[in-house]
Amino acid sequence: MLNEQILQELHDFVETNREIRIYDIQKEEPFLSDKIYSSELEDFIELHQSASFSERLFQHIDGKGQPDASIYKKAGLDRKHFSKIRSIPDYKPSKRTVVALCLSLELSEEETGDMLSAAGFSLSDSDRFDLVIQFCLEKKIYDIDDVNQALYSLKLKPL
Repeated sequence: MLNEQILQELHDFVETNREIRIYDIQKEEPFLSDKIYSSELEDFIELHQSASFSERLFQHIDGKGQPDASIYKKAGLDRKHFSKIRSIPDYKPSKRTVVALCLSLELSEEETGDMLSAAGFSLSDSDRFDLVIQFCLEKKIYDIDDVNQALYSLKLKPL
């Protein structure tokens, strides 16, 4: 929970920013002054931000020494979708796509968790789909057809 000081700073920031934006809109100048834009928030993000999903993905692909096509075909993705992942740095694929790519790369449970985290996801112990994926990773079941069969056997949507 945010303390009173942080909430007051947030309130002051929003009010100051709003006033600057109104003033700047009237003058047709940039919305944010340099002083406000270069804040502690940017420093925090720069200090704590890790590699993006696509950066991590291509590090794993390069590490495997396999061509991109073999990885995305094994994951059941088409060239167009994979090209979107490669060419748009901030592209966020679905959880199922991330899982399929992790399986095609035969990543460990920890590596899969890192990849999911980079894409904004995680595996939960309370979700049946996630439990099936965790089971398959633990048992080193990486074949997409086998994983889909396991999902289908529990009446879950396949990858």
